[in-house]
Amino acid sequence: MDAVPEPPQREHFRKPQLPDPAVFRVRIDLDDSVPPIWRTIELRSEMTLDLVHLAIQGAFGWWDYHLYRFVLGGDPFAATSEPFLCDHDYVEGDDGEPAVSVYLDETMHEPGDILTYVYDYGDHWALTLRLDAVLPPRHDAPLAVCVDGDRAAPPEDCGHLLSTEELATVLPDPAHFDIEAANTTMTDPVAQLPLVGVPKPAVDMLLRLQHSDTSGDISTRAARLFELATSIAPEQLSVDLAPHIWFLLRAQGEGFPLTAAGYLKPVDVAAASEVLPEMRDWIHPKGREIDAWPVLQFRQSLQRLGLLRELKGRLLLTKAGAKVIDDPVGLANHIVGKLLPKSHDDPFRADAALLILFYAATTEDSVLPTQLLATLLNALDYRLSTGEPVDKYDVQRMSGNAYDALEAMSPPYHWPDPLRLSPTAVAVARAGLTGYPIERRA
Repeated sequence: MDAVPEPPQREHFRKPQLPDPAVFRVRIDLDDSVPPIWRTIELRSEMTLDLVHLAIQGAFGWWDYHLYRFVLGGDPFAATSEPFLCDHDYVEGDDGEPAVSVYLDETMHEPGDILTYVYDYGDHWALTLRLDAVLPPRHDAPLAVCVDGDRAAPPEDCGHLLSTEELATVLPDPAHFDIEAANTTMTDPVAQLPLVGVPKPAVDMLLRLQHSDTSGDISTRAARLFELATSIAPEQLSVDLAPHIWFLLRAQGEGFPLTAAGYLKPVDVAAASEVLPEMRDWIHPKGREIDAWPVLQFRQSLQRLGLLRELKGRLLLTKAGAKVIDDPVGLANHIVGKLLPKSHDDPFRADAALLILFYAATTEDSVLPTQLLATLLNALDYRLSTGEPVDKYDVQRMSGNAYDALEAMSPPYHWPDPLRLSPTAVAVARAGLTGYPIERRA
């Protein structure tokens, strides 16, 4: 019996990152196009390949509708090459590393180095990226910018059309390349948000929503994140976080005694009602926590934030709570770290929280537009289990800690008025979205 041949072994071509960042000038050719369809773009070497993918999409006028992969060492689907995969392929178990974890300068170092990219496995647009020059880094360099190019790229879903004659059936002028339009897309503030720390899921979501946003509001808001963050005075933090601080101080030592049913006792409900702004106009009884819903909601939010905990019939300060009890900046930054849920636990909750933080961090009038957020989530095809569309109340109650935390540090409001955010809430939202903590004012 003949021996079964060993399967071919996958090669490893990935390089170590360069010791210092640079700007790569890369020529990108659409393989087999006649005449050649190409772009020259400048890319920051520390970009991850998922961001390079977005830059290519902008340079060629595509809309990120389809799967893609990068590869070193030959054919994108060969068993011996080294692929770097889009999220879908990686989650589905294809062999290779995720593009989001691979940096551009792990694939090319010297002029002449080649990286292959394929987009839309059906139409099969194969592109060759060749490093033309390694330029000095610039702190103000965008992630990507197009500096040259020729001819129009095939439009989405047109079939594998590569010649002038073929493209003339789907394009008004196959010879036309609008470099300004390409750069408008490539340098759009939304595409540049990774530069200020906005996480990839938020950028991906905003880019999807941007296709149907005719107002330009998303881009306008994204641009605000490149402006210097407003410094928050400790006195302002102390005012906006006063209810948090009151609960932490009261929970020191033996903490709050709880009823047999696990609620605060009437004397503590009454005291908490004096410091919670939402309770000032509360028309219901304030003797029991179950009747004083803002007190109950706020107390439970402090537990979800890891500042308080229940133990043996008492509500006690956690170690984290004790650490920030006399430190408003530390308290704000602790809350920042608890705003975003894990996306794999509940995609709706994660996306709703990201949208809340983006719109709160970029507000100009202090208003959080919850009805607009509901509209955007519906545009992302989210629906309730009943099939009904999402409304603003669903955004508020189903977004994890994000909405509750911002509401708790903002002035009280009355339904159906929108939530108006305090300066602390805006700063906390921005820190939660970008990952940059609120700084201590000297």
